Amino acid sequence: MIFGVLLVILLFFIFKVIERGYVLMYKKPLYNHFYFYLKELNLEQKSILKNQFSFYKRLTKKEKKYFEHRVSLFIEDKEFIGRENVSLTDEVKVLIASTAVMLTFGFRNFYIGFISKIIVYPKVFYSNTNKAFHKGEFNPGLKTLVLSWEDFKLGFHDDKDNLNLGIHEFTHAIHLNSKDKRDVSSIIFNNSFKELSQLLSTNESLRKELIASDYFRAYAFTNQFEFLAVIIENFIETPNDFKAEFPEIYSKVKQMLNFNFACY
Repeated sequence: MIFGVLLVILLFFIFKVIERGYVLMYKKPLYNHFYFYLKELNLEQKSILKNQFSFYKRLTKKEKKYFEHRVSLFIEDKEFIGRENVSLTDEVKVLIASTAVMLTFGFRNFYIGFISKIIVYPKVFYSNTNKAFHKGEFNPGLKTLVLSWEDFKLGFHDDKDNLNLGIHEFTHAIHLNSKDKRDVSSIIFNNSFKELSQLLSTNESLRKELIASDYFRAYAFTNQFEFLAVIIENFIETPNDFKAEFPEIYSKVKQMLNFNFACY
């Protein structure tokens, strides 16, 4: 019994050493998906994914199974709360969960531990935290993501305008989560963002080109958190344009998210 426990500990240690070397060399986890069984969505939930979530359509058959599994687990893991008579339908839960799962599909740990509650308002809401009206906000202290359903849906009506509330707010949560957690995906995300920051701080011409460009909206230059949220909106919605305009930055974001699927 003791020998068996020691053997498991030894094998786990060896795996960690091997993966550490792999991450240092390739800047990605040794694996992302390993499940003893896959949870399935019901027919209505699958229909929502197929008809309303374009990212899902670009995945392979196997990746779609993994995606559905993660969406199901994410919905179970989070407490969804409707405000002002919002009905928490399958559409609400599936589309919000799918946005989070899309952004973390290259991660091994996809739960985003900094979020425990997701509050959904019908429209723009008044934030007691900032004493202002918001379309969305993330409160790390309360582990709560708050969204206007109307504005969340608008983000997917035009998936080429680089404006997506769900992507923006979930990126804030992932960013802060990566600074706090020590799992392999969080480490890669955080280190890759540091590399991107270093690239921009040491390359004045690239920095000037970035600021002068009208590809990223001006809000990106508010602070590092808004910068990351905006560039990931662009990365998800117009990857080909992003890659053509700023290939070095595109490469860092792709590394950060470990996006090696869906034609990214």
